[in-house]
Amino acid sequence: MARKTRALAASGVALALGLTTAACGGGSDSNSSSSSDGKTEFNAATTSVVNANTKKGGTLNLWSSQDADSWDPARGYYAFVWNLNRLYTRKLVDYAAAPGKDGLKLQPDLAEAEPTISADKLTYTFKLRSGLKWDDGAPITSKDVKYGIERVWATDVISGGPYYLPNVLDQGQKYPGPYKDTDPNKLGLKSVTTPDDQTIEFKLEKPYSDFLYLLAMPGSGPVPQKRDTGAQYGAKPAASGPYMFKEIKPGKSVSWVRNPNWDQATDPIRKALPDAINLTITTNADDLDSRLLSGTADLDVGQTGVQAAARTKLLTDPNLKKNADAPNTGFLRFADMTQVAPLNNPDCRKAVIYAADPTSIQTARGGEFAGGDIGTSILPPNIAGSDANYDPYNRKQGKPQVDKAKEALAACGQPNGFNVTIAARNNRAAEVKTAEALQAALKTVGITAKIDQYDGAQDSSIGGSPEIVKKRGYGIIITGWGADYPTGAGYMQPLADSRFITKNGNFNRSEIKDPAIDKLFDDAAAETDPDKAAAIYSQINQKIMEGAYVLPFVVDKALNYRNPRLTNAYVHEAFGMLDFQALGTSDGK
Repeated sequence: MARKTRALAASGVALALGLTTAACGGGSDSNSSSSSDGKTEFNAATTSVVNANTKKGGTLNLWSSQDADSWDPARGYYAFVWNLNRLYTRKLVDYAAAPGKDGLKLQPDLAEAEPTISADKLTYTFKLRSGLKWDDGAPITSKDVKYGIERVWATDVISGGPYYLPNVLDQGQKYPGPYKDTDPNKLGLKSVTTPDDQTIEFKLEKPYSDFLYLLAMPGSGPVPQKRDTGAQYGAKPAASGPYMFKEIKPGKSVSWVRNPNWDQATDPIRKALPDAINLTITTNADDLDSRLLSGTADLDVGQTGVQAAARTKLLTDPNLKKNADAPNTGFLRFADMTQVAPLNNPDCRKAVIYAADPTSIQTARGGEFAGGDIGTSILPPNIAGSDANYDPYNRKQGKPQVDKAKEALAACGQPNGFNVTIAARNNRAAEVKTAEALQAALKTVGITAKIDQYDGAQDSSIGGSPEIVKKRGYGIIITGWGADYPTGAGYMQPLADSRFITKNGNFNRSEIKDPAIDKLFDDAAAETDPDKAAAIYSQINQKIMEGAYVLPFVVDKALNYRNPRLTNAYVHEAFGMLDFQALGTSDGK
C-alpha cells in the first residue's frame, strides 16, 4: 500500500502464514539483544519482548505528529490507525500478539476457533465465542459482523478504506451497501449469511488463499446497526475490544478508557494493561522528539522515526540508544523504470541498476538505521517467499558496478549513455535526495539524468497516470510500497499484475505486462498451502527482477524511541512498529 504499513490465507491450528523472519540485515546489529532480567539494549524490541510484565494500571501517553485519517474501522487506512484499532475493534481473526515471525500468524479472535472450510475451499463457517459484548452491554452477534463487513461497499458514504472484500464477495450482485439495502434488516449481501446469532458463513465464487487476511482488516470488524451513524461513525465508534472512546477532539487529542463489558476470558490476544490511554496530536515533530527523550511522552504512534537532531542524540548517547529500535517497517523504497524510451529496453534498465551506488542511496535515505538495509529485490523480508540471499544484481556489496553498466549500455544500443528524467515527489525530502544520489551515479557511465519534482499530493494522478508519465517523459519514478496484508499478492500484485494497470492511481508504473506473471498470481491465489503459495511468489519476484523493471533501494527502517517505563514492548511484524495493544507501564502512573 502507498500510505500504510501496512498493515490471511491460512491453515493449521494458529492459521499461520507469512512465517519469514526479518532478513536482509534483520533490522539488528551485533549489539542487539534482550536479556532475561528485563534489561533492554538497542533494537531489543525487534526480536523479543522488552520488560515483560503483567502489571495493570496507569495511563499510556501516546503522541503523534498527525491525526488519524479516520477512527471508523472501515475508513482508516494509516498503519498506526490499524494498530490502534486493536484497542477497540475485534475481528473474527486477528494477528497474534507476539514478536518476530509469530506476529504474522492469524488466530481466532471473535471466532471461537479457526473456520470450518468446505472441501472445495469455497465455504468458510465461523462460530462466535459466547459472552461477547459491546461497550454498552449489548451482545455481539454474527449479524453485527455481517453488517460491519457490508459497510465496506458503501463508498458513497464512508469512502477511504481498503476495498478488497467487494472484489471477492460481491460476485455480480452489485450490492450497494447497507445504507441503500432494500432488505428490511439491511443484511442483503447474499454471499454472507448468518444462520443464527453465533454463526456466520462466507461463500466464495472460487478458492482464494488470502481470504482470511481480508477478515483481519479493521473494516471486517463488527458494527452495531443501531449505533451506526454513517459518515459520522468515526466520531465515536462502538467498542468490541478492551477500550472504548472517552473523547475525540479532531486534530488535538483522543482518549480511551476501559470497556467495562469486555471480558478477558473471551479474548486470547489482548491483556489490556493500562487503565487509560491518551493520544496527543501535535504539528511540531521536533517538540514531540524532545518530549520522548525527556520521558513526558511514552511513544510516537506514527513510528516513522525521530527527526535528524534526535537521531544524532539517540545514536551517540548509550543511555538513550538502549531504549531505541530501528525495525524494518514493511516498506520497500525503490524506483520504477517505465516504458519511456530507452528504458523500454531491458538492457537499458539493467544499466541503471548496475550504475546505481547502493551505499550512497542508502545514505541519502538516512543511513543504515534511519534509512534501511540495501534492497536486492522487490519482495521485502516480512513477506512469505522473500529470500535474504537472493541478490541477482549483486547490490549487497554496496558499490556501483561500472563495467557491468557499460556492458548493458552496449547491449541496449546506447554505448555512450542516454538522457533520462527521474521523477520524485516534492513533499518527500528523502525521495529527492535519493534522486540526486542516483543522478550522480548514473553520470559516471554517461547517463544524464534530469530530476523533475512533482506535487506529491497529486501522486495518484501524476505518477499513477501512465498517460502523464509518458507525456512528461518520466523514465524513472522514485517511490515506495508496503503491503496491506503480508503475502506476495498483498504486496506485489498491484505492482506487477497487468490487470492492475489503471488510467489513474496506477502502481504498476513499470507497466509490466507478462502473461506468465499474471498466471503465477492466479496460481498462488488458488493455492491454499502457504508454503506452496510462498514458492510461487518467490518465482514472481525473480521474474520481476530478471526483467529489470525496478531498482530496489532499501528495506525501510525507522529509528524510534520508547519510554523506559513501557512494559511488554515488541515490534509487531505485521505493522512494522510496536504492538500498541500489548503495552503497559511499570510505574502504574
